[in-house]
Amino acid sequence: MKKKFAFLTLGAALIAGPVLAAPGAGGKADPGATVTRAEAQANAAARFAKMDANGDGKVDAADREARRVAMRTKAFEGLDANKDGNVSKAEWDQASVDRQAKRAERKEKRAEAGEPGKRGPGMRGHHGKRGGHHGMRGGRGGMMKADANGDKAITAAEFQTAALARFDAADANKDGKVTPEERQAQREAQREAWKAKRAAPAAAPATK
Repeated sequence: MKKKFAFLTLGAALIAGPVLAAPGAGGKADPGATVTRAEAQANAAARFAKMDANGDGKVDAADREARRVAMRTKAFEGLDANKDGNVSKAEWDQASVDRQAKRAERKEKRAEAGEPGKRGPGMRGHHGKRGGHHGMRGGRGGMMKADANGDKAITAAEFQTAALARFDAADANKDGKVTPEERQAQREAQREAWKAKRAAPAAAPATK
């Protein structure tokens, strides 16, 4: 069950909003840009290559584990200031001081920019996850649609197909482009569909 849940979580991250957003400054997705179908396809290819951690041409639980190991290794190397293969108490304490300093710096920058220090309750959805249930990033439904043959792995072709299907669904006027307004409308429709699903009464068990 844990492996299945891990893979579903991975799929939810794969079928994600950045595929429908053009890259902006620093390579980050620009939510205010209009995206063509060709751009969405290129974004999907780049996204897949990034997620395929072990380069075997598919994304599965093994990739998720590989990324987890890489993150742990990077975190350890960041703590091990003298690169002796060990993290001393002094290094741990210094890392804590550095984190607090960076946190204070970010808070100061947000204050200077007039941004609130904390996100409001409306920024998070069900169970505190951003953007509503599964963060509007496809969730289990998006994952299952991408995994067309049900083998618990997503190939580049399956990912591209799912990404373009998401693009076509957002392209309301079918002009080959997705505008910020169309992306917003798609998010609203998904949110309303989820609300309706949650509000619907549970089906009564069938009687013999």
